[in-house]
Amino acid sequence: MAGQRVEVDGGIMEGGGQILRVSTALSCLLGLPLRVQKIRAGRSTPGLRPQHLSGLEMIRDLCDGQLEGAEIGSTEIMFTPEKIKGGIHTADTKTAGSVCLLMQVSMPCVLFAASASELRLKGGTNAEMAPQIDYTTMVFKPIVEKFGFKFNCDIKMRGYYPKGGGEVIVRMSPVKQLNPINLTDRGSVTKIYGRAFVAGVLPFKVAKDMAAAAVRCIRKEIRDLYVNIQPVQEPKDQAFGNGNGIIIIAETSTGCLFAGSSLGKRGVNADKVGIEAAEMLLANLRHGGAVDEYLQDQLIIFMALACGVSRIKTGPVTLHTQTAIHFAEQLAKAKFSVKKSEDEEDASKDTYIIECQGIGMTNPYL
Repeated sequence: MAGQRVEVDGGIMEGGGQILRVSTALSCLLGLPLRVQKIRAGRSTPGLRPQHLSGLEMIRDLCDGQLEGAEIGSTEIMFTPEKIKGGIHTADTKTAGSVCLLMQVSMPCVLFAASASELRLKGGTNAEMAPQIDYTTMVFKPIVEKFGFKFNCDIKMRGYYPKGGGEVIVRMSPVKQLNPINLTDRGSVTKIYGRAFVAGVLPFKVAKDMAAAAVRCIRKEIRDLYVNIQPVQEPKDQAFGNGNGIIIIAETSTGCLFAGSSLGKRGVNADKVGIEAAEMLLANLRHGGAVDEYLQDQLIIFMALACGVSRIKTGPVTLHTQTAIHFAEQLAKAKFSVKKSEDEEDASKDTYIIECQGIGMTNPYL
């Protein structure tokens, strides 16, 4: 299978772990030998961190591939993929590295495996700089399943910064191919709900304060909807370490989902955490798109692989999304276009249509 190695510059655009995730997933799926250079070149700690390494090792194991240069601090790797196989695969960041990001890199691959897969992912479930696991289950899952597959996500243990210690088990069966999606009709907001959690030694009052502050903030802008944010004390046997945070979801008449979330940090009062999440949600509702800013880039790889034309309406296109598109075009040869939305209701807003002619990837084992 070893053809010409595809060269990827890990220092351009988003310039971080995302380039690695998108390029290794596509390399694995398409059987393209890959070299990534200048990995996280511009970051304060350049090169591979533990979470990137565990993601790479998982992809290697998924397809019995070969991986060179994979160690902490390395800025160049070579990857030679083989056949994608199902079965049980484990990835452990050994830190609060995000299980959600491990899921992002592995999920597209195991959809095209020979048999069903079980991914055992260990690390942070509600950690900074990454989606929270609640976002993955409450927003990402129902939307990504529109591509025509189902997955099950079982949160065994929650883990927080700095210790991690969380564990999530993802189970899924392979598909023959992915259906394109059309997410362009936002509809009107019909429901707003969420959860504010505390874990470990933090008092339950913190959860109640986060929820109350978020509700007050949303009420200022959206007066006619009941906002149902549940304060939750994570059970001791289901949470490792201490943490607090909140996620708030808005659901629309057409089934679109938007979120705002925030995590507590030492010395930041509970009200502030709640307000930050509420403001993020409100900002995601203002731009007129049908997906929020965090779903944008996570959908690109699936659009690239799907059989047919996908369209999503978004707010301002993020750097992560531009980066995912760049590598989906370079590696998978999918064709994307990003245009300002021409709908009348979007005239005054920063709204875009991302369209993709997918490559119609088919599973060779089914």
